[in-house]
Amino acid sequence: MSYLFTSESVTCGHPDKVCDQIADRILDELLKEDPSSRSACEVTCATDQVHIFGEITTKASVDYEVLARQTIAEIGYTVPGRGFDMNSCQITMDLHEQSPDIAMGISRKNEKEAMNAGAGDQGMMFGYACKETESLMPLSIELAHMLAKRLERVRRDSELPYLLPDGKTQVTVEYENGVPKRIATVVVSTQHTEDVDIETLRQDIQSHVIRPTISHRLVDDRTQYFINPTGRFVIGGPAGDSGLTGRKLIVDTYGGAAPHGGGSFSGKDATKVDRSGAYMARYIAKNVVASGLADKCQVQLGYSIGLAEPVSVLIETFGTEKIALKYIQEAVMRSVDLRPAAIIDKFGLTRPVFSQVSCYGHFGVNAGHMPWEQTNLADRLR
Repeated sequence: MSYLFTSESVTCGHPDKVCDQIADRILDELLKEDPSSRSACEVTCATDQVHIFGEITTKASVDYEVLARQTIAEIGYTVPGRGFDMNSCQITMDLHEQSPDIAMGISRKNEKEAMNAGAGDQGMMFGYACKETESLMPLSIELAHMLAKRLERVRRDSELPYLLPDGKTQVTVEYENGVPKRIATVVVSTQHTEDVDIETLRQDIQSHVIRPTISHRLVDDRTQYFINPTGRFVIGGPAGDSGLTGRKLIVDTYGGAAPHGGGSFSGKDATKVDRSGAYMARYIAKNVVASGLADKCQVQLGYSIGLAEPVSVLIETFGTEKIALKYIQEAVMRSVDLRPAAIIDKFGLTRPVFSQVSCYGHFGVNAGHMPWEQTNLADRLR
């Protein structure tokens, strides 16, 4: 059976990703000074404005406005007169401490009880892995991320000096009997200055972004390329569309190849199982595949606020398992501690590392150095 599957990615200048980066930058700065900081920081942005709001409880002293402006500058929004830049945008804040009703479900009286700290909220988290790529991620999302990162690189290096920070990529893979066969479609949309003509831009993106990124073995004479298909993309970033933390959840995870529980990652400390539970679910799924016990694995974890142990654990291998699925589940349950505090301890999630994965995926090649991407459980499962 033949079918098509599509995934997208966005550059760091996309308005939703601007918000994710500000939120994670704030979280990292809080954790630098106070590893026990609690954060559920949300960010919105629009033309010439940023709004930072949510709940933060910390002993750290952080200038949120300065951090936001620094982040905007590092992304590349530094030129005035384009509807959004580091100096002219208005930054407003509406922050308060975490609700004591929530805090009482997470905090424990002493260190002895700390490992039984409850989850910060209810919810379900998913992890996924497959053998399509070396990183055990779906091919379409990894290629979309690679294109988006390359697009950012040629802008930052002034290889294509007319490019501006906002951009999107999309890759459609054709599968045959569940195995990637070829690239059917590549889409790249990139913000640019007014002085470049569309044909020059399309030729440059093809030669500087697409060809150096996608292997010639994956494309053929039927592969379609759509580069700035509307013909113009001058107004972009928050001036062209509003941004919001967590609105690119599928870009953050598996490109649509697996479900998502709905909880945002960015701006949240790891007591929120939206983040820590999703990282553990990916760790389990990746190690099941890396161990050779299955070619494809999806993990769902369910939590209740205030409870340490998950209320449900489901492992699905889509018929690719090499031994009975119940034995895989039993091996996983013997090998990992799924309490939030244990996950935080295992992965070192009180460290300021989250800005590193605000863009281009929390899993796969982009996060290859992160502890939840390691395959050090595979031998034990095997």
